[in-house]
Amino acid sequence: MAAVDAEDEFGEIVFCGFGESLIRLDLVVCVARELKKRYGCRIRINTDGQANLVHGRNIIPELVGLVDTVSVSLNAPDAVTYIRLCNTPFGSAGFSAVCDFIREARHQIPKVIASVVNVPGVDIDACRVLAESLGATFRVREFKDE
Repeated sequence: MAAVDAEDEFGEIVFCGFGESLIRLDLVVCVARELKKRYGCRIRINTDGQANLVHGRNIIPELVGLVDTVSVSLNAPDAVTYIRLCNTPFGSAGFSAVCDFIREARHQIPKVIASVVNVPGVDIDACRVLAESLGATFRVREFKDE
């Protein structure tokens, strides 16, 4: 909150970083609530889409009215590719959970984006078709091989 208070102007506040933003769901909800109260700003959460598995329940209703956009790292058009690319302790259930999260979020969050990193060998067109079938806007993130 101090970092936000120090800024004069911002268009959106984003919860993201290494790891999953929604692991600390209670903290995200608390901070988002305070940000909305103080500033009425737009809030986006970048997520791997597995928070419902992590918490053992549908957490999306807890974000309603607080989060304007959720950007979910879809990253693959199918479970086999997802498991190959993403470090998930949930195996193929992880990919299903991501798809379910996107599908559910589109009914409750104003904007849902499914993103894919443009990794060599990933069928971007198949990812786009899947994202759109789940009801999300599609976004390709660039792959930086450094």
